Amino acid sequence: MLSRVADSIYWLNRYVERAENIARFVDVNLTLLLDSPPGVQQQWNPLILTTGDLSLFKERYGAATAENVIQFLTFDTDYPNSIISCLRAARENARSVREIISSEMWEQVNVFYHQVKDATPAPQLAGLSEFFSDVKLSSHLFAGIMDATMSHNEAWHFGQLGRLIERADKTARILDVKYFILLPSIQDIGTTLDELQWIALLKSASGYEMYRKCQHRITPQDVTNFLLLDREFPRSVLFCLLQAEWSLHEISGTSTGRWTNPAERTLGKLRSELEFITIEEVIQEGLHEFLDQTQSRLNSVSERIFETFFALEAAS
Repeated sequence: MLSRVADSIYWLNRYVERAENIARFVDVNLTLLLDSPPGVQQQWNPLILTTGDLSLFKERYGAATAENVIQFLTFDTDYPNSIISCLRAARENARSVREIISSEMWEQVNVFYHQVKDATPAPQLAGLSEFFSDVKLSSHLFAGIMDATMSHNEAWHFGQLGRLIERADKTARILDVKYFILLPSIQDIGTTLDELQWIALLKSASGYEMYRKCQHRITPQDVTNFLLLDREFPRSVLFCLLQAEWSLHEISGTSTGRWTNPAERTLGKLRSELEFITIEEVIQEGLHEFLDQTQSRLNSVSERIFETFFALEAAS
């Protein structure tokens, strides 16, 4: 497969997944704002902090109000990681490989892009929840259409790889925002407000119902273990890495347990460490520090994938 084609399919899926996860990211804070007891002020600055673009946001918007943060992360066409910008980039990648993907995939990306492009911010924050739900559903629809209409060949595995790496990163970021920053004060730990925040976090990852099927109580340690280390929940970091590694081996033809390129080695090391670590060891190390390191290592995985498959010079 041409590296250009593989790169476009990889990023098509990363951008669609990123748009969905930004919607989850904003929606969890919006839900907390609407569900919190009267007098509790919700913080929006942490959402910008996790993007790494705080200076750009302050330069253009100033104060991190709900309206400013939602505009920046959702509808700002000049910010490359906003939902609308991600979908524009996804659409352009899809356009460049229309001969490889199915026509249904192209149509869904196109509809998805125009759905967000034609939307206008609701005058009331409560009205945005439906919008973010539609964004998540449209992303799910794209993934389902891809699975149902595209041959599960090398191109499909590149798409899966992009989606899963992006999903693992964003699950870690959502968890980090809640645990490290969003809690107003240490006195709130164990209170109703604290439980509301953990429930909202699970719902943002579409994991509340699945969590309740295996756990009766909402505890920070159990929720963290579920979103980080569960082998069966499809948005947990470990599940994403296991599936991403499988697709990577399908692409390269390398047998499981071996590696022949830097991408396989880097991803395999990260997957194996998460597979054998316990949640008690994670907490002892420091959850924020562990999540921050995991995000950095996921970035390294992305770099190795680029160097291995996409940065190839054309044969002369």
